[in-house]
Amino acid sequence: MNGTDTVGVDKRVYVDKQSPKAYHALAQTAEAARTVAAEAGLDRALVELVNLRVSQINGCAYCLDVHTRAALREGETTRRLGVLAAWRDTELFTAQERAALALAEATTSPADAALQEDAYALARRTLSDEEISAVIWVAVTINAFNRVSIMSKHPVRGGVPRQ
Repeated sequence: MNGTDTVGVDKRVYVDKQSPKAYHALAQTAEAARTVAAEAGLDRALVELVNLRVSQINGCAYCLDVHTRAALREGETTRRLGVLAAWRDTELFTAQERAALALAEATTSPADAALQEDAYALARRTLSDEEISAVIWVAVTINAFNRVSIMSKHPVRGGVPRQ
């Protein structure tokens, strides 16, 4: 397609379906990141908070839908999910969660050197080396999935709109 063609402009390629080998490799990486997180002692609810916060920053509706449901299955509360975007302004998150969320944000916005340094300093005071590595890997993989879903325009389906 050249710059003047408009046929198919609105139809997105689902890159996960178009290139399944690459998508499966990404899925395996995400599974490895979840395993590393579990081995580091991070519970799955914290992993889902990281997935959600990164997806909020990236604006990925599909991943927000998937990981909100996963967080709820892991026992997360709607109250904490509702204020997750403003976690710094609440007392609802533990020191471990705060350090993980800050590190996930820094991983998502690596060009912000001040954010990165502050987040890493907090992580060093609060998390073990294994936990730091696990949080970064979880953030890296959800960032990749966000980009796959955003560029593919994966739809959020189901439910009835509220009147």
